[in-house]
Parts: sequence; structure tokens; C-alpha cells
Amino acid sequence: MITALIIILGLVVFEIVNSVDNAIVNAHVLRDMSEKWRRIFLFWGILTAVFIMRGLLPFLVVWLSVPEIGPLGTLQAMFQSKPEIAELMEARKGIILIGAGVFLLLLYLHWLFLEDKSPLFVMDRFIKPNYGVWFFACAAIILVVLLYLARHSPFLMLSAAVGNAIFFIMYGFREQSEKQKEKLKEGISQISDFSKLMYLEVLDASFSFDGIMGAFAFTTSVPLILIGNGIGALVVRNLTIKSIDKVAKYRFLKNGAMTSIGLLGLMIIVESFGVVIPKFIPTLITILLVGLAFWQSHKFLKPSMTTSTTPSSKL
Repeated sequence: MITALIIILGLVVFEIVNSVDNAIVNAHVLRDMSEKWRRIFLFWGILTAVFIMRGLLPFLVVWLSVPEIGPLGTLQAMFQSKPEIAELMEARKGIILIGAGVFLLLLYLHWLFLEDKSPLFVMDRFIKPNYGVWFFACAAIILVVLLYLARHSPFLMLSAAVGNAIFFIMYGFREQSEKQKEKLKEGISQISDFSKLMYLEVLDASFSFDGIMGAFAFTTSVPLILIGNGIGALVVRNLTIKSIDKVAKYRFLKNGAMTSIGLLGLMIIVESFGVVIPKFIPTLITILLVGLAFWQSHKFLKPSMTTSTTPSSKL
């Protein structure tokens, strides 16, 4: 029970911090939507992001990794503890993990090499934006090395390739989303509230995928993933409406989130080759890195908060 609670805590923290960017985009688009369509977004968004995406994706991951048990067997594996299915899933755990690990590692490297950021950790300071071309070189080298190391198992090789392919498919969707977001900011794109709703749902789906793949770094227990990610997604929805502007001021939060994603990706790639990593390690790393990023962000905010609250000496 204690282990389960630790895993759920790690999943909640991971989901919240990983989804801050998504919540900021949501909040910006929602400002220009009518009250009616905001309520529709909140209702359908919770239904799709919390229940459908976070229920369907783990189901598909488990089914594809153990296809011989079929869809009914997958449902039983998700919610029942049949020893024979549990043993089969444990034996195939590496197939799930290596694909998720490749996806998460590329997610971190993309942020590190290609995205604008406020440097906090050593790697953030060392890698400059003009090093972006090296991201694609790293992605190719990582895939080649993993395919070589996994040559004893065709399924491991396939999973690594699938993780790589899914990242670049999502990368294409994100690029289009960024262009659409800029048009919305500049008022160039005159689209209906329904179209904005569809845009937000597609964006949510891609961010849900990040959260689900990261969840497998914490556990392969689907019920725990559903609980932890579901709670985190509900918190992010609440932040979107109430206090996302305050959260956005914490400039280093993304550094903590993305660095933890990179380390989680590395860990589960290593674990996919049979190395045992204690269950509490992913939770501990996530909380430590996010906590440090939050603390540094708060320290950075203090001077500006003091300035804004101190009366001017000239008055």
C-alpha cells in the first residue's frame, strides 16, 4: 500500500508539471471562447483527457505488448490480478519500457537542443539553441545503438523503433499546433469556437500521450496509472481556469519537468534490458528536480515581488 501511494504521488506530480505548457495554451485559447463553449470544453475535456485517453492508451500499450491474450485478456490484466497474465506481462515488460523510454528521451533532447529556455541545470547552460542540428544526430545515434543492443529480441527492436516513430509523428502535430497558436495570438486565425474546441482536444491528446508514456517509468500497473494520471489531469484542468497565470510565472518549472523526463527515459530504457530499479527512484527524482526548480523559480520571483510591493521613495 505504501509503495502504491508513493507511485501515485509521483504520477500526480509528474502529470501536473508535464502538463503546465498544455494548460497555458488552453488558458490562452479559452480567453477568446464564449462561456458556453468554455463549459463544454471543461466537461468534454475531462471526459476525453481523464477517462478516454488515460484509459484507452494504457489498454493499447498492454495489448500490443502481449497480443496473444487478446482484448478481453488485456482488460482482465488491467483490472484483475491473474497470476499467469501477470507473469506474461512481467516477462514482456521490457517491450513496453523501451518504446516509452525512447519517446521520453527524445522529448527531453528536443527541449534541450531546440526550445528556448531559462538555463537552470548544467546541461541547460551547456547546450545552446544553435546546437539544434545535433538533436537529429542524437536521435539517429540513439536508435541505432538501441537496435544493436536489442538485436536478440525482434520485439524489443520493434518497440524502440515505434517509440522513435511516435515521437516524430507527435513532433509534426506539435509544430502545426505551434503555428496555429501563433495565429490565434495575433488574431490572424478567425475560427469558430467549435474549431478551437477541436484544436484543444487534439493538443490535449498529444500531451496525454506524453503523460501515459512517462507513467510507465513509475509502474506498469494500469490501475495505478489511471488513478495518478487522472488526479493530475483534474488538477491541471482546475489550474487552467483558476490560477494558470500564477503558475506560468515560475520560469524554471519546465526545466525540472523536462530534466526529470530525460532521466526517467534513460532509466526505463536501462530497465527494459533487465536492470532492476527500485520503484521509489522515479518518484524521488521527479519530486527532487521539480522541487528544486520550483524553489529556484520562487527565489527568482522574490526580488520582483518585493519591488512591486515596496512604495517608491520618490512619492
